[in-house]
Amino acid sequence: MSRPYQANHTHTESGDTQTIEIKDLGATLQEYSQYASKLERGNFYDHPVHGATVFIGHTAVPTRFGDFRACIFQDIIHKGYIIALTFGDVVNADLLHTRLHSSCVTSETLGGCDCDCVQQLEGAMEKIANSGQGVLFYLLQEGRGVGYSAKARDRMLVQASGDTLSTFDAYKLLGLKKDYRQYQNIADIVHILGIEAEWVILTNNPDKVAAMERNGLKVARAEAIEFEPGPFNLFYLKSKKESGHTLTRPNEIPLAEIKLPEPVVPFKPSRLKQAERFIYMASYLLPVRPIDDEIVVTYESLRGILGNHEIDEYTQGVHPLVKKFESLRGNRLMLKIDPAEMKALEKTEGGNPLSALLVEPYWFRVHVYYDVVTGDDLVVLTHGNPKSYESPIVRIQSESILNRFPVKVDDNKEKYNRAIQHIVRYGSGAVVLVYQDGRGAGFGAFAIDRMLMEQNLSLGTRDSYRKLGIPFDQRDYEVVFQVLKSHLPSLNIQMVMNSPNSLVQKNEYAQALHRSGLNVVNWIFLETED
Repeated sequence: MSRPYQANHTHTESGDTQTIEIKDLGATLQEYSQYASKLERGNFYDHPVHGATVFIGHTAVPTRFGDFRACIFQDIIHKGYIIALTFGDVVNADLLHTRLHSSCVTSETLGGCDCDCVQQLEGAMEKIANSGQGVLFYLLQEGRGVGYSAKARDRMLVQASGDTLSTFDAYKLLGLKKDYRQYQNIADIVHILGIEAEWVILTNNPDKVAAMERNGLKVARAEAIEFEPGPFNLFYLKSKKESGHTLTRPNEIPLAEIKLPEPVVPFKPSRLKQAERFIYMASYLLPVRPIDDEIVVTYESLRGILGNHEIDEYTQGVHPLVKKFESLRGNRLMLKIDPAEMKALEKTEGGNPLSALLVEPYWFRVHVYYDVVTGDDLVVLTHGNPKSYESPIVRIQSESILNRFPVKVDDNKEKYNRAIQHIVRYGSGAVVLVYQDGRGAGFGAFAIDRMLMEQNLSLGTRDSYRKLGIPFDQRDYEVVFQVLKSHLPSLNIQMVMNSPNSLVQKNEYAQALHRSGLNVVNWIFLETED
């Protein structure tokens, strides 16, 4: 059977004429770099289209599980991006493992542990890599396709109900259907890539199997992808099971009462006075996974856990349960624990008082705004309740979608984690998440920039953006700081930056910060200059 995308390219080099036949763009995505230096510039930028889906570019994604390649597409109607994360030879295979994965910014970027999305993402990638070949389709369909603003209102209602409402109940109250996701783009992508294999779908959701078959794709079978529930996602997983997902583990564990650190009260969306283009949509509490096994508790709560014991008792021996502890402001204590030793002790001796710390999260409040100008969401995380005389720690965090995957080198996530640690140790602060790739130019610009540099057709991002005809930085720092100010008790802040040189490199950022009126009383640098 012939492949859907064919082209003959002629290139003249040193007086010689070479003809390079590319039978199928999809069939050669893995070895495309071999041809790139030989192709004429115009041909290198070919973008096949099928249905409503256009091919944007491709880039290498080295992960902890092996080397994947992200083939990036966009829907030309609703403008959403879809990533086909391929592993191995996907064109000549007879059987491919796959997952249709919808984005989840809270677990994949913010470190939330109130769902199992990041576990499913990484678990599916590991299975695909172990099988030798497959595709993970990453769809930007947050909250089963309703977007993060509506998903956040769902979470707000569920928490306000004390988990008496399920996520599906909340959707119904909000006038939403159970699921808005569509998978037609996947059929288009399979056509563009020239894939003819049958599929093993890694999913617990029978609706995804039906969607694949409905779009004309051959499904060999479905394989469950399930992980041990935690206290913060158990109620969510039970509601999924009740809605038809093939899950077994939620029934094995009794629901535990989750005590939120403060009330969650639903409210009607309203415009933000400081920046009226933003509608304040929702606010709820997010349990964030501890970083580097550092648990932060009050002295009072620790005393309740320890009873008549002292913390020093758990720092003794060859394999201490507590590696170190440190006093923090606000009558709090940081304990660096050894989870493996705690779990081992729990199996052999039935646990110990400190086992309760294994499920102790960092509590942040999520504030979600809808931008009526761009149609984007703006997310602000706040921690603690700073007084007017305090200077909370602040971080403006720009994200890349590719950093949601378990990549080998993840400087972006590492910087986010370090900022979270600074905020939690201090006791109060805020993170504004600007999740617009390509310095505000979008994921398409980001993808083409990476592809150009991988093919040695660009000297760097500034050169790529010059070729694309776009400004180097389009992030709107002015409105970011205006929204941030609505969550601060005063204009005094401590600012987390990558390095002392960041302000020099980010001129737009520095100017917007100056105009905002915020007074930086302390700079916290995540890197040091040589």
